Amino acid sequence: MRLRALLENDSLGLRLLGGEDELDRTVRGVMTTDLRDPSRYLSGGELVLTGLAWRREPEDSERFVRILAAAGVAGLAAGEAELGAVPEDLVLACGRHRLPLFSVVEDVAFATITEHVVRQVSGERAGDLAAVVDRHRRLMTSGPAGGGPEVVLDLLRSDLDLAAWVLSSTGRRIAGPTAAGAAPEPPAEVRAQLAGEQLAALREGRRGPHRMTGADGVTYSLFPIRSGDTGDDVRETVLSDWLLVVGADADEWPEERLDLLHGVTQLIAVERDRRNASRTVRRRLAQEVLELVQTGAPPAEVAARLRVAAPVLLPGLGTAPHWQVVVARVEWGVTAAEYGGGGAREGVARESGARQSGVREGGRAGSAPGGGGAPGGRVAQSLLEEILVDPYASGPEPSDRIAVAYTGDEAVALVPLPALADGPYDGGVDAEGLHADALLAAVREPLSRGLDGDGRLTLGVSAAVHSADGLRGALEEARHARRVAAARAGRVCAAGHQELASHVLLLPFVPDDVRRAFTARLLDPLREYDRRHRAELIPTLEAFLDCDGSWTRCAARLHLHVNTLRYRVGRIEQLTGRDLSRLEDKLDFFLALRMS
Repeated sequence: MRLRALLENDSLGLRLLGGEDELDRTVRGVMTTDLRDPSRYLSGGELVLTGLAWRREPEDSERFVRILAAAGVAGLAAGEAELGAVPEDLVLACGRHRLPLFSVVEDVAFATITEHVVRQVSGERAGDLAAVVDRHRRLMTSGPAGGGPEVVLDLLRSDLDLAAWVLSSTGRRIAGPTAAGAAPEPPAEVRAQLAGEQLAALREGRRGPHRMTGADGVTYSLFPIRSGDTGDDVRETVLSDWLLVVGADADEWPEERLDLLHGVTQLIAVERDRRNASRTVRRRLAQEVLELVQTGAPPAEVAARLRVAAPVLLPGLGTAPHWQVVVARVEWGVTAAEYGGGGAREGVARESGARQSGVREGGRAGSAPGGGGAPGGRVAQSLLEEILVDPYASGPEPSDRIAVAYTGDEAVALVPLPALADGPYDGGVDAEGLHADALLAAVREPLSRGLDGDGRLTLGVSAAVHSADGLRGALEEARHARRVAAARAGRVCAAGHQELASHVLLLPFVPDDVRRAFTARLLDPLREYDRRHRAELIPTLEAFLDCDGSWTRCAARLHLHVNTLRYRVGRIEQLTGRDLSRLEDKLDFFLALRMS
């Protein structure tokens, strides 16, 4: 706004005392101060309001005005409440420095002027930014000339003083302001919280923007960035959509500003759709390789297809020395009772005889079994593309090294591991390749909230293989690992190939009645004794087995005297009729604890 506009509003109580030739200056903000030197708080373009408490002698006016002029303020408004009429020495000082001077009548509060200026300036900035956003929307719709989300986020920062970031559904940073002086992005823990809150709000049908105070004490406003290919069922896209996070409380924003931010999300959605479309080639490569593997094609034919895929997934690195297979499944209509108890094991048993057929490229999905028709395979495909992003990868989009197809309700990822040729590196990968727990460590919280109510994600990871000969076995290995994960409690579970050589593979397939009878016979007497005497026999048994039957290590872990530990173990043997010095009895207790 212009200084001249202030005189057009009689309710502001302003009277011009000097600087009529400078009234076309632009006002970019407002500041109230009675400091003798407010320069550190000035950035230029402000209308400065002062009650003149800094003035103790006439010479103070020259010093004060010189500071304001050097800072590039737009004008000065002096209140009449403190000294009555504005002192002549202040009028002369403003004249010498060509600084427009206003007087403010006694019955008008500075807050009234401040509110008016802020409202006018914010409205004008929003209008200017809206025009810029509209221009970039047209540019990005027709091609990449708009510059990407960072350009718009920089505009929000410079024009509206809003710090904003684009996050994935798991809290991974997609884009943020790049201009100097931008606010630091939320830490990883807070980003995961924000993503989880957004997913929960969308699943519950709450209208945005959503507000949340993070663990860092900052209040954020969350705006969903919906994909352009959304279907009728929100579950198809909610787990893969982006979100715009603004470091401000939008609860009392005017409609104009909210409309502007919604326009920004639509603009960024264009980039979201473009990046999603760029995955088509990689998805097709995965589809072709997996079709060959599943149909039993000769290894030479699979190897030839891998040689075609490697340059696309690993530009400039040639053929990948190792490959890994990751399998994911998203199921809907799953209750906590079903995956936390016998229902999950029954589902695993039913699934063990089933085999998927016909790998489909993303975009044409089947429906989830008994889960209300949401396409689990396509959702799992998008989630794998997000989960498998290497945070250390270079390039404009880290997911350009991931190829994921899906078969029915199951997504299958073909992951090249170039680093294994030269040794370990960070990012959840070492000499054995990807690890299941590491993959989900950072994304379990937000995805659990997005799946809460009726959804479940299970994931299995194969060992690394160095040739096409091993891919079929790697695929079956990943599928078996995923079934082990499906037998565990939780909305988001994973298992790796390391667990397939252990008893853990067998436990999910033990019938429920056998499990209950076995654990009750061994553990119920101990639980009842603990309930009546608070003897902590169950924790003692767990620690004793975990210490491989070592009396000294177990006593140290439990902070007990060895004699006390011997008494407890003797009580366990007395109540159960077992002997913990025998390997067979130790194994029975171990299995009972794992199945309980």
